[in-house]
Amino acid sequence: MPKYTGTLHSKLPNVGTTIFTVMSQLAAEHNAINLSQGFPNFECSPELVALVNQYMKKGLNQYSPMQGILPLRETIAAKMQELYGAVYSPDKEINITAGGTQAIYAAISAVINEGDEVIIIEPAYDCYVPAIEMNGGIPIFVKLKEPSYTIDWNEVKKLVNQRTRMIIINTPHNPTGAVMTAEDMKMLENITDGTDIIILSDEVYEHIIFDNHKHQSVCLFPKLAERSFIVYSFGKTYHTTGWKMGYVLAPERLMVEFRRVHQFMVFCVNTPLQYALSDYMKNKDAYMQLGNFYQEKRDYFIKLIKGSKFKLVPAAGSYFQMLDYSGITQEKDTEYAIRLTKEIGVASVPTSAFYHEAIDNKQLRFCFAKTNETLEKAAEKLCKV
Repeated sequence: MPKYTGTLHSKLPNVGTTIFTVMSQLAAEHNAINLSQGFPNFECSPELVALVNQYMKKGLNQYSPMQGILPLRETIAAKMQELYGAVYSPDKEINITAGGTQAIYAAISAVINEGDEVIIIEPAYDCYVPAIEMNGGIPIFVKLKEPSYTIDWNEVKKLVNQRTRMIIINTPHNPTGAVMTAEDMKMLENITDGTDIIILSDEVYEHIIFDNHKHQSVCLFPKLAERSFIVYSFGKTYHTTGWKMGYVLAPERLMVEFRRVHQFMVFCVNTPLQYALSDYMKNKDAYMQLGNFYQEKRDYFIKLIKGSKFKLVPAAGSYFQMLDYSGITQEKDTEYAIRLTKEIGVASVPTSAFYHEAIDNKQLRFCFAKTNETLEKAAEKLCKV
């Protein structure tokens, strides 16, 4: 094959392979227990799988409407009203997406223009910054305050100016497991009131919240809801991350712009899965009991590593637990994560990967969305460190 010799100007010259792929590959190479990438290693509901098969056999295997099938959008609207008292039009304000990441990218692409500033709270999920930069935006960073991982809203307020187009929030938070409070939302409301700032609220772990905390969705706050894209994930809720199914909610004026982008990114998403999810969502226990299910996992993992040299603050949400290894070694987190994978046989994610600059807090992120057997084997290894 002839070689292309032209000049290429990368749009993301500083971006390599995502850390999640790197650590999962390293785990596979060294036969390590993979607590790095955030996916369950147990099966999803057989009933849900049967529903997918049922709709495939019915022949519902062609394009769905660009915005998603109406029955699923109606089911989502009913859920939002029941859980949060929030009213969203199935026709004009709800869109089914190919997972949360696609929803985030489409939302950013829809409203961010050259020179627009977007405030990001770090540590942050790694898809935010590339999406901003691909659209000519400028990421502006605020760091969570350790050890409680709270937001200093005075710092946020100081960064807001006429160029600020968007603020991205994430609750429950990846990687720290922190959750935002009603007071946080009111502070955000005060900062954005009277401005043109749009909120992108990443709420993919909405049901994975512990210790009697309540999920404070932006949709609970009318002044925030009217300026917000809210992103959700079926994959996180139903243990089906490989299906890449999610949805986004937004007021009509924002959804119009979202759909203009969405239709040329994927046009529509998996049709039989949409019908299956529409039916399965009627089983409310499947998502209402999710917090209890994962709190047991979190508590069990913490109990198993109690005798180790790692230090921790229990995660308040998500299915990730941060472990502080400063009492073990002063190695860089990237180096220690690699050594822990190769020598001890447990893969994690170094939290410096969630910052735009070299921040090393001597902490690693571990995913506890695993079978008890897997957690036991991993904890046995970690306790030997």
